[in-house]
Amino acid sequence: MKFQRRRIPTQPLAALRCVGARDGWLIETADVIRVGFGAAVDHVVLEQGLDVAVDATGTLRRHDLEGDDGPPGSGVVAFGALPFERSAPSRLDVPQYCVTQTSDGETWLTGLDGSDSWRELLDGARSPVQETQSLRSLSLQPTPDEYAHNVALAVEILRSKEIDKVVLARSVRGTVPEAIDAAAVAQRLHHREPLCTIFSIPTSDQHRFVGATPELIARRTGRTLRSHPLAGTIALPPNVAPEDYLTWLLGSTKNLHEHNVPVNEIVTALESVYDDVRADAGPSIVALRTLAHLGTWIEASCRNEADAPDALEVLRLLHPTSAVGGVPRRSAYELIRRLEQVDRGFYAGPLGWIDANGDGEWWIGFRGVMLAGAEFEAWAGAGIVSESDPIAEREETKAKLASFLSSVLVDAVQ
Repeated sequence: MKFQRRRIPTQPLAALRCVGARDGWLIETADVIRVGFGAAVDHVVLEQGLDVAVDATGTLRRHDLEGDDGPPGSGVVAFGALPFERSAPSRLDVPQYCVTQTSDGETWLTGLDGSDSWRELLDGARSPVQETQSLRSLSLQPTPDEYAHNVALAVEILRSKEIDKVVLARSVRGTVPEAIDAAAVAQRLHHREPLCTIFSIPTSDQHRFVGATPELIARRTGRTLRSHPLAGTIALPPNVAPEDYLTWLLGSTKNLHEHNVPVNEIVTALESVYDDVRADAGPSIVALRTLAHLGTWIEASCRNEADAPDALEVLRLLHPTSAVGGVPRRSAYELIRRLEQVDRGFYAGPLGWIDANGDGEWWIGFRGVMLAGAEFEAWAGAGIVSESDPIAEREETKAKLASFLSSVLVDAVQ
């Protein structure tokens, strides 16, 4: 197939966000909005998930790309969300059209044909008007009390030093009166969480995953890679100055321990394939609307671009990080399966894009809602270490659920 890339006038952000969130593929950061729309014209198939290497760039390079030059991610791009389970099959989709627009308004369109049919798709996007809805039904797995009990069991195991850290999650499933408009959810999250990456991705099981994630697993640009793990969390009460809470978080032994685990893990993993790996000397605060986290920037580079792994290869190396799994990886995963007893699906899996040059950006797929008509499912987890308090961890998951479910629901979820 033959694609053409061309510079086009700046497009209305609201229309781009709407068409990507409702019917296409949306990844929006503070710097770039990247939207796929139209039909999926090709796929990168991962029959065994991230357990087996897949030549994604080879698949994408089968397509010719003509026209104007553009930045990474503005050519032939595959979007997708991958399951938390590394070996679970999935796929990435190549959309018929892809618009890449930077914060200063520079815009590129890559399309499968040279027609202007893309304009009809953008101009025809209905503005989201749906308000948040009341719950019709709700189920919790596990219940809040059962979750606290699971944390207590995990702490006893961690105190034996067999496992250093494990992330335990819980889910909520529910229904509302009307089919949920993903564009309305994305629009609310964009306004409420401007520091997060807004996403809306159709999944391979015919659902749509919409949310606002703060955590970058990997941004691969040529021979360089950046990662920004987050771990260590505090809820920020409304209408209260946050400075004292943020100071406490920076000095919390438990949260610093929880944070240092994924930082050290990622640095060690990247050192196996990159020539130079550097991390900030200490964490900084990432303050969102209702939560604050500890975050550390990690940067890696290869002397030669030809030696740099592509974005999917980096995912194979890093996923799942201990920010969503644990350390050691296999032992923590076995404990997760034993205590959670529910398949996470796409929660805490990677989501993002890769292009024909191997460049790409991948985030952890959390702080989001899985939508199917009037049904929804959401997850939240907490990093458990030997110093964890079961009640505090339960309340942390409650705060995390509230931070993004308020974009769907009028009601609070316990």
